Amino acid sequence: MKTRKLRRSTVEALVFLTLLIVVFSLLGSKMGGGNIIKTVMNTAHDLLLNTVFYLMGITVLTGALSKLMSEFGVVTLLERFLRPLMKPLYNLPGVAALGAVMTFLSDNPAIIALSKDRNFASYFKKYQLISLTNFGTAFGMGFVVIITMIGYGQLTGALVGLFGAFCGSIISTRIMQHSCLKAYPELDSPVLDKVVETVDDLPDEEAPKDGIFMRFLNAVLDGGKNGVELGLQIIPGVLIITTAVIMITFGPGPSGVYDGSSSQGVPVLPWLAEKIHWVFEWLFGFQQMELIAFPMTALGAVGAALGLLPTFNAAGILDGNTIAVFTAIGMCWSGFLSTHTAMLDSLGYRNVISKAIGAHAIAGLCAGIIAHFLFLLISLI
Repeated sequence: MKTRKLRRSTVEALVFLTLLIVVFSLLGSKMGGGNIIKTVMNTAHDLLLNTVFYLMGITVLTGALSKLMSEFGVVTLLERFLRPLMKPLYNLPGVAALGAVMTFLSDNPAIIALSKDRNFASYFKKYQLISLTNFGTAFGMGFVVIITMIGYGQLTGALVGLFGAFCGSIISTRIMQHSCLKAYPELDSPVLDKVVETVDDLPDEEAPKDGIFMRFLNAVLDGGKNGVELGLQIIPGVLIITTAVIMITFGPGPSGVYDGSSSQGVPVLPWLAEKIHWVFEWLFGFQQMELIAFPMTALGAVGAALGLLPTFNAAGILDGNTIAVFTAIGMCWSGFLSTHTAMLDSLGYRNVISKAIGAHAIAGLCAGIIAHFLFLLISLI
């Protein structure tokens, strides 16, 4: 047994080293051995200073605002306002609206904390509770994404993208529920003993112990601290994933020469996308194939995908339609490939991970398509 494990680890190491050498050799043959190392370092440094700290500033501000909204009852008000929409749109009990609000203001894992609460889970059937993974992920980091997109002066595009993500959340949740019931009919049963769903059943916010000023001050500071933590969490994704994507998306500098500057690379991804460019042009309205890097990166981490925006903006290829599609796909997918497995595993439903991933992949594409055609429609009016 030990011999087999040793052989397997040896094979994996050799395969990894071979792939690593091949990739760097191919890139180095175009860019130059020294330039590729300098470009990697300069790109990571540039992303850290000009993108990560910008995003962290946004997460601190949005974290403080979201905490204020929670402290002064805005979250509860939004949840009660959205509750009537849950059953007809998502086939979920009304309390699920709280999950959408919480993930929109924070990130995907917020839905897991709710689903593990016995009182909250008692409103759901098993297949509905499982579908909360898809439902919550479609709104993850939504507040940060929207504010970031608006920062590029495209309010209309950001709002259209928000609507596209909303449509994607319905598609993802419904497909997931249908797939689970079809494969596992026994999931059509209550998670726990059913309770009567009324407003009074939901936990009320703790009665304030301090004055309004102290509540405001504590909420701002606590929310800002949460924003710093979220900003720190996105650093690895932005620096590692975004640097790798840039290296296979963009070409040499304006002079056409590789000199080790940041954001240079070998345009492999646009070359591949160019082979089926008509698909991306018709479905998303992308005129430059470099733009496909955003949805590809959003599969793993939407924070890393947002790190591409300054480069796109500097290249002059960010417009209203692009922002709409990016917002829709970025919000809906929000790094689901890196979170769905862990989220469903924590709920104890590993056997439906592939169904969740498939449903969400379809929904994200649909969200981008809806945003593109809706933006075209608005542009014609």
